[in-house]
Amino acid sequence: MGRPTWEAAALLLVLSVSAASRPLHGIVATTESSFQNSEQSFGFNLTLAKTIVEYASAVYMTDLTELYTWTCSKCNDLIQGFEMRCLIVDVQSCLQAFVGVDHGLNSIIVSIRGTQENSVQNWIKDMLWKQVDLNYPNMPNAKVHTGFYSSYNNTLLRPVIANAVCKARKLYGHMSIIVTGHSMGGALASFCALDLAITHGGNNVYLMTFGQPRVGNTAFASYFTKYVPNTIRVTHEHDIVPHLPPYFFIFPHQTYHHFPREVCLTPA
Repeated sequence: MGRPTWEAAALLLVLSVSAASRPLHGIVATTESSFQNSEQSFGFNLTLAKTIVEYASAVYMTDLTELYTWTCSKCNDLIQGFEMRCLIVDVQSCLQAFVGVDHGLNSIIVSIRGTQENSVQNWIKDMLWKQVDLNYPNMPNAKVHTGFYSSYNNTLLRPVIANAVCKARKLYGHMSIIVTGHSMGGALASFCALDLAITHGGNNVYLMTFGQPRVGNTAFASYFTKYVPNTIRVTHEHDIVPHLPPYFFIFPHQTYHHFPREVCLTPA
């Protein structure tokens, strides 16, 4: 469930971009259950997706010096001109993220690392399937995955990312914010996007995740759609992670539920 499908999804994005002039195959946009938002303006753009997937991949680099100086093997091509503003490493919680500026996109980029081999078993075990109330006003009945929520809100991630975004905006003006992550990183990126949307306004925050698991119940999905309308979840048909925690139809209000919108990549 780890990197093989992630690499396959990234490869499919690359191939799809190179074939953009031809009819597209293997890409299906879907929404789960009845949640739809006709006012969403963040359409799936293959070229933009290819750029964002490189940011989601670069955050996995283990050479922190090369990552911070943006000289790593993945820090080139479409993301070569990226300006690193802040690298966050929480060793105790096995978390890694960075914040910087893509001047070509005129956007602040926030990328959060996904699961590592020594942490994947922990969050899968935690998925049996404890939820906690979402600690935001005006969101009654919203419940979220305890482990994912705690990993973003009770570690270095939330305060350091928020501070780095504020500093970047003071330096460069009112830029858009693009948040991304893969697998567990996508789950944490969702909470990050929600937090930044509440702070800076949802119309300026864009979320694109890859292979993201579900993170909250139906009420949470509804609130998330309202506060972060510019959202796309990219999935791969052979990846089990987007189907976790499972959706149980017999418990519609307590079960986990994806927020829209999903773009599913399938082999042509």
